Amino acid sequence: MKKHIQVLYSGRVQGVGFRFTAEESARRLGVVGWVKNLRDGRVELVAEGDEKALAQFLEDIHTGPMRNFIKDTEVSWSTATNDFTEFDIRY
Repeated sequence: MKKHIQVLYSGRVQGVGFRFTAEESARRLGVVGWVKNLRDGRVELVAEGDEKALAQFLEDIHTGPMRNFIKDTEVSWSTATNDFTEFDIRY
């Protein structure tokens, strides 16, 4: 079943590496949506895909090369909107 997640990351997450890592993992797992820096220093990520793929996506980010830069993660799950066709970095 397709799901939708909204994630807010805080810490030292505003570097290009964080967004690139998210984009690379999303494309590998077939997850669609976007990631962007927020003015308050956090990173927002919105994604949709199979529930297992989304869980693996979150795990990849949490345990990947950016793990030491993440201080806090807030995740909200809901029903997929089917508004996305690919994953990209927004500015």
